[in-house]
Parts: sequence; C-alpha cells; structure tokens
Amino acid sequence: MTFLFRDTVPVGAGTVSVAFTDRRLDLGDLAPDEVRAAGLAEVAEATGAAPYLMHQVHGVAVHEVEDAAEPTPDADALLTRRPGIALLARAADCVPVLLVADNGVVGAVHAGREGVRRGVVIATVDRMRELGAGGIRGWIGPHVCGGCYEVPEDMRAEVAAVVPAAAATTRWGTPALDLGAGVRAQLQESEVATTEVGGCTREDERLHSHRRDGADAGRLAGVVWRAA
Repeated sequence: MTFLFRDTVPVGAGTVSVAFTDRRLDLGDLAPDEVRAAGLAEVAEATGAAPYLMHQVHGVAVHEVEDAAEPTPDADALLTRRPGIALLARAADCVPVLLVADNGVVGAVHAGREGVRRGVVIATVDRMRELGAGGIRGWIGPHVCGGCYEVPEDMRAEVAAVVPAAAATTRWGTPALDLGAGVRAQLQESEVATTEVGGCTREDERLHSHRRDGADAGRLAGVVWRAA
C-alpha cells in the first residue's frame, strides 16, 4: 500500500517509522468487518508489524501495549516499548498525533476537542518520560482546519480558556476551533520537536471527514511502529 505520508527515523541501533493513511482505507468502527479487516491486513503488510487499535472515547486515558493480542482498551492514547507492534490512532477531523522517543518508546494519540481541552497529548508525553524517554519527536497528522471547524461561541470559549491557541474563526466569520494549533502549542510547551503533515480533512477529498461526509465518514489513521 501507499501511505499519504511516511517517515523513518533512527532510534538507537534501529529505526521507527510513522505514517498516515488516506481514504483508500477505512479503518473506522462503523466500516463493514471485511473492509476494516482488509485495511488492517494492508497496514500489517506495509509495516511488517501487528496493528493495534484502541476504542477511542474522547478522554485522556493512556494505555501501554505489551502484546498485540491484548483486548482493545478504552483509551485515546497508546504507548509501547515493544518492537513489531503498529499503534494506530484513527480520526476523521480530530487530530492524530504520533510520538517517537529516543529510547524507542512510541505513541499514537487521538486528540479531539475534549482530548485537547483535557490534555491527552500532554498526558501521553508525560507518561513517555516516566518510561525513561528523553528527546521526543511528534508528527501532527491531517485534521479539520480552524477555518472549517465551526463551533458555538461558548464551546470555543471553554476550550480557549485552557488552550488559548485553539481559538479560531471560520473563513465565513463565525466561532471556530483550530485543534491542530492547540496540539502544536501543547507539544511546544512539552518541549517536543514537531512535524506537521498538513491537510484539512474537510477540504481534501483524499481524506475522511465527519464534518463533510456525516455519519458515513470513514476513518484515516496515524500509524507508528518500531522495526522488529
């Protein structure tokens, strides 16, 4: 398969890769079982690693994966110290974030509006440092941009009270949130060097978008794995 974006970085004596899928795969919970299974099989073949998903609940729970055969957790961030496991964070407007530490710990985060407000990315970075991570790099994947993510004024104010960088205005002049800017600010605050992949999910037809396609929207994924 061909990823929308892929990068590989040296970590110790090995390598870690990060990638983002596009709408050629649908990895969402509402996809037919055979469609999602085929998508995960493509990810496994492309990465040489066992894909591992989480049941995303718009919270701040961080789950450390020891074995790819573990039951799917209710969480919005995954970490592993194990090679050969591909962590997936799925999204269709929310922000998928991939993290790689210099000691080989890797993470995948689903940062929606509540996750940004409650600090799921910060919680994940903190947990990585508890596991001995020093330098950490982050990749911010495609997500709905601030010019497209219209919200009520009280919702914008609620998020901006905690993450001021997330406050935005749509292109037509109404209240909005820029979750990507909020995540970027949180990563900078946590001293994480960041790469932004770019792409607005609502505007780019190559990407899944709940804002554009409604309940029928599929899910793209950020994928991170350490070579076995």
